[in-house]
Amino acid sequence: MKIGLCGTMSVGKTTLVNALKELDYFKGYNFRTERSKELMAQGIPMNTDSTLKGQCVFLAERSGELMHENIITDRTLIDVMAFANCSTSMDIYEKEDFETLAAQLVREYDYIFYVSPEGVEIEDNGVRETDAKYRVAIDRSINTLLTKYSHRIKNLHTLSGSTEDRIHQMINYMDFWYIYNKNTIYNEKI
Repeated sequence: MKIGLCGTMSVGKTTLVNALKELDYFKGYNFRTERSKELMAQGIPMNTDSTLKGQCVFLAERSGELMHENIITDRTLIDVMAFANCSTSMDIYEKEDFETLAAQLVREYDYIFYVSPEGVEIEDNGVRETDAKYRVAIDRSINTLLTKYSHRIKNLHTLSGSTEDRIHQMINYMDFWYIYNKNTIYNEKI
């Protein structure tokens, strides 16, 4: 299964992925976390300064993740599109063309879990933007894109609360999907 966590910066996506690594439930999965620090060190512009070339690097990384059968990642193509849409360095035509391309791969995810920023304070990791207004702008863009491309998303669920709460919510959604589909296939055979 291809599982992506999406959400604005500093909501606990990487923390959640790292916690999932420890669980037997997700044994056999590959886990990927964004490499912002390494990419920034290479001179790739981030956040509002992001360029078309820079966003293409992020798009390539997210696309590469989708080539794995069992993957859990702390960013999705939706996130990449949102950051591109909020860039002040890209013009409107670059943003539109970029979104059109990236949106083609959204259906590759079996699950997209939107991680809510509600109740989560911004942490400065030296890379991410700490401007609260920018964080809200990214969150709004993500929610707009989730709505716009909902017809391409197989399973979309919101996660909130503590890391433990989010883990339980994920597993419950995935168990329900498995049981539902197993029963559907069984009933179709009868």
